[in-house]
Amino acid sequence: MQREGSALNGLGVVALKETSDHLTSVRMRVIECLIIILAFVTVYFAAQQVRDTTPEDPFAFLRLFTNAREDVPLSFLFFLSTFLVPVMAIGLAFDAVNSEHSRRTLSRVLSQPIYRDALLFGKFAAGLFTIAVSLLALWLLVIGIGLLILGVPPNAQETARAFIFLLVTIAYAGVWLSLAQLFSIVFRSAATAALVSFGLWLFLVFLWQFVAQILATVIAPPDPGYTSLGLQTPETVEWQTALARISPKTLYDEIALALLNPAQRALGPIYLAQLQGAVLGAPLPLGQSLLIAWPQIVGLIAGTIILFTIGYIGFQRQEVRA
Repeated sequence: MQREGSALNGLGVVALKETSDHLTSVRMRVIECLIIILAFVTVYFAAQQVRDTTPEDPFAFLRLFTNAREDVPLSFLFFLSTFLVPVMAIGLAFDAVNSEHSRRTLSRVLSQPIYRDALLFGKFAAGLFTIAVSLLALWLLVIGIGLLILGVPPNAQETARAFIFLLVTIAYAGVWLSLAQLFSIVFRSAATAALVSFGLWLFLVFLWQFVAQILATVIAPPDPGYTSLGLQTPETVEWQTALARISPKTLYDEIALALLNPAQRALGPIYLAQLQGAVLGAPLPLGQSLLIAWPQIVGLIAGTIILFTIGYIGFQRQEVRA
């Protein structure tokens, strides 16, 4: 009991100290400015597009996250999943542990009544809390811009879907945060950890889809009968979908599709048997949309836990010298 109380106290001290450092750092100020500028531009144009084309849409507020104008073809969701969340998470965690080694402060911190697990949990919790505060402010900014331009408040289902989307976005940030923290443990150089983290981000976000397509054709070669019609075999499509879901961005995009598009009835390949009895275009209840996206949500949370656990084991086995 005494060790548990000491560990909780150490966790709270580390989390508060790291959160204060994050919120007052120049790095965070730069990230916040980029987030505000990109969010305002994309959401403002999306709100104008929604107001001009679909003013009677019962889910107009949800379109703010996914719609884009022709002159600005990139949606707010694209910026969020591709750039804002991964870059912010990696930027906060790539030097979480190795900076303590370089400053030779890790041994002094651990000489206090602070255990290694409390130190690591505290750093992760502080980073995730900082990101959560930033995303909450961004979410409120989107709602505010929508209220000003559309002139109508969101209904209860829109608010619930948007709020769950916010929680999923925080979980998505946790994957990149735990990944960057893992590399900050593996590599003693902060520059190396940053290069590897951002390199893996570029690979998973921009290149993995093509790699998954190539691997799927190798595992399940295409049938000439399908290729002559310009189609892929069902086995190839299923393998490509499964391999693409290794990337956290794919999982996040599929969850966002189910939450922000109530008419979405399936994720991945859709067969005719799944459409029997379905009224196309009719919105699904929130519970049904959550059931569709639940495997992807579990995948994001599991990815965060696995990456954090690997980093935790590596950190516990590291030798700390004064």
